[in-house]
Amino acid sequence: MSSEEQQRNDEQMMRKALAEAEMARQAGEIPIGAVVVCRGRIIARAHNLTELLHDVTAHAEMQAITSASNELCGKYLSGCTLYVTVEPCVMCAGAIGWAQVSRLVYGAPDEKRGYRRFAPDALHPRTTVTAGVLEEDCRQLMQQFFKEKRE
Repeated sequence: MSSEEQQRNDEQMMRKALAEAEMARQAGEIPIGAVVVCRGRIIARAHNLTELLHDVTAHAEMQAITSASNELCGKYLSGCTLYVTVEPCVMCAGAIGWAQVSRLVYGAPDEKRGYRRFAPDALHPRTTVTAGVLEEDCRQLMQQFFKEKRE
């Protein structure tokens, strides 16, 4: 796949993750969405469920990893790409590493709680990372959510 085709594909999948994030926002959750793609097919979609489940670990990435693992009947997601609207936290990066996700694609960075600041080596050594896909759209969704919370 050419780099232009990869970029178009990444943007298309990030839009799916953004749709998940919007569902989270509508439910009063922090608007983060995730999609797992394997062999060109979406095998999992998820968004934050921490409020609904009363579970601090119910991040979009954790939900997506669990769903994808169930779909593949295995704990490893090698050959899969995880798209997430915001840079994963340390907990999620650890799970991404343990699941051996081949590729991580995220939209907006998380300067305060992102894994790159606290645990830059948490991912599996073979995981490749693409950052900044539809970054502005992802950032705006988060900023709007928190602005509305403060009003």
